[in-house]
Amino acid sequence: MTLPLSQLFQQVGELAYNAMLAEVYLTPKPGLVDRQSNGAHDDMDVALFQRSANAIKPFLSQFVQRGWMLSKGNASDLLTGIRGIGINCERAMFAATSGVNTHKGMIFSLGLVCSAVGWLRGRQKPLTAVNISATIAVAGKGLVLLELEPKSLLPQTAGEKIYSQYGLTGARGEAESGFAMVMNYGLPTYQLCRQCGQTDEQALAQVLLTLMAHNPDTNLVSRGGLEGLYYVQQYAQALLLKYASTDVGFERAMVQFDDALVARNLSPGGSADLLAITRLIAQLVSM
Repeated sequence: MTLPLSQLFQQVGELAYNAMLAEVYLTPKPGLVDRQSNGAHDDMDVALFQRSANAIKPFLSQFVQRGWMLSKGNASDLLTGIRGIGINCERAMFAATSGVNTHKGMIFSLGLVCSAVGWLRGRQKPLTAVNISATIAVAGKGLVLLELEPKSLLPQTAGEKIYSQYGLTGARGEAESGFAMVMNYGLPTYQLCRQCGQTDEQALAQVLLTLMAHNPDTNLVSRGGLEGLYYVQQYAQALLLKYASTDVGFERAMVQFDDALVARNLSPGGSADLLAITRLIAQLVSM
């Protein structure tokens, strides 16, 4: 059954909001804010993330609606078309958090997914993971060149510096790839875990570890260089070889992983965003 438009906008917005909460509530999460630990973040806690998510929530359905409104045009118009909503959403987030950047990357990613859903509905195309990914890839085409290639002789922004020094493209590269990390690692892992009878939280824990093992997370590079990135990837890969999220000892191992990342001031924030996107797309395709 096809949902009425207003119901679609609202329901997708709710799913996106719930994905944000599922990400922050998942415990334990190495280096990240969760119910037991602030991870490698002295200025953040769960309550702050909740306030941030609540401030962002009203804008999520707007992204879906704008995508639908833009569906008479090409998907390449989506990013420009939702930019104004994204800016207002960021302002609301910063107002709610007194200037702390809790969800800026998440807003970018959720905005793309939500607007892609609206665009697909307007085009009367099936809401599949492949279609969502392909739409986002079209919307993000050229984004790395446009925003990460230095505009002067010296790179200015953190993203430009990491791209210039290491060739890593971060969230913009993920968008341009149609969220390849989610499609290749996050979503297959989540769906397999759920099919095997795991709870949502167990599946998300497995997804997070899988993403941390493979994602070239620029959040880690900005804090710890390539050495920090490789440390996290290798640690996550070792845990994946030893444990499943349902195993006795898994939670303790994740707490120890958290301790190790806090000691090194490392936070895999990019993988946290991709975790939420994984859950959102999984929920969308089963609507």
